[in-house]
Amino acid sequence: MNLKEKLDEHIGDDYSILLADGLDEAFIGIGWQFNTPLAVYDRDKCIEILESQGMTPEEAQEYFYYNTQGAYVGEQTPIFLERI
Repeated sequence: MNLKEKLDEHIGDDYSILLADGLDEAFIGIGWQFNTPLAVYDRDKCIEILESQGMTPEEAQEYFYYNTQGAYVGEQTPIFLERI
């Protein structure tokens, strides 16, 4: 069962969650904002995944900040958690 199927089973048919492409390994859970479920990802793990695809650390960070974390795709835009 893939991540989308697991989430559909977990939250039911009343909700849908927008996932970030290619970052399933960085998914850490569901956040809720105003009764809207949001996918939550580990920010550092996202960058590690991009590096594993052949990007340098600098390229991965720049790509992530601009194209992933910096992309607003509507009310269901995923959350990227920075661990402190």
